[in-house]
Amino acid sequence: MKSQWECFLQNLGVWEGSFTNFSPQGTLLNDTPSRLSLEGLNNNQTVRLTLCRSGRDDLVKEYSSLGRSLLFFENGSFSEGLIQLGPFSEFGGELAFVHENRRLRLVQLFDNTGQLKELILIREHLAGTPADERPTLQINDLLGEWQGQAVTIYPDWRSPDTYSTTLKLQLDDAGRLIQNTSFAERTITSTATIKGPIVLFDQNPEKQVQVLFLPDGASATSPVKVQLRQPLFLEVGWLIQPNLRQRMIRSYNDKGEWVSLTLVTEERKL
Repeated sequence: MKSQWECFLQNLGVWEGSFTNFSPQGTLLNDTPSRLSLEGLNNNQTVRLTLCRSGRDDLVKEYSSLGRSLLFFENGSFSEGLIQLGPFSEFGGELAFVHENRRLRLVQLFDNTGQLKELILIREHLAGTPADERPTLQINDLLGEWQGQAVTIYPDWRSPDTYSTTLKLQLDDAGRLIQNTSFAERTITSTATIKGPIVLFDQNPEKQVQVLFLPDGASATSPVKVQLRQPLFLEVGWLIQPNLRQRMIRSYNDKGEWVSLTLVTEERKL
């Protein structure tokens, strides 16, 4: 097992791309070119982050250790966010994938009433390499059966769990989405309404979850409204190739505590 610091170092380099802001309904609000440098100093004992965005002052930070709100997987993918959901406070998290010369990061932000407020999609590639991007995700890109492997890591740094997953997505005669998810000997079936770029799991009006389809094969899954004393999760998906997808899930318990981070790598059965 690599240490968390060694996993962080998988992100070293100069990443060029953009920060794109979307409304909860998927309306593009603005798009800002970006250049982010992660440079190892003192034999990689320190990492300097420099973020340049058009029209903004540069942001410079130095890291010599990692905070409790942040966890990395061995390939460098990571998530950072609040470790505790509180009443009348803003809430959110970032989930970030690293694949070869590409990174895809997504920030989900909620206001102090718990409503989804904004999403920020960050698409990056290593400087000097091709910026190959996937088209905006469509429901047909996901239909079928996906078989995967999941790794779950924990903020208390106990041993990771690994297990197999199956995800089946199909449309019924009325055009509703039927989703069957199997993992760790559990199967969950749910249904959703599809309206343009939004898939709304609306079986329980009190606990509606929406999936928003975004550019570069990305999807963002979140509660329509974050509620206290209810477990919740934030999820981001990335269709890397037509039959290869990754999903990351940041889970909170009914006390609002961050309890785990899961990375699923899945392939569609042909």
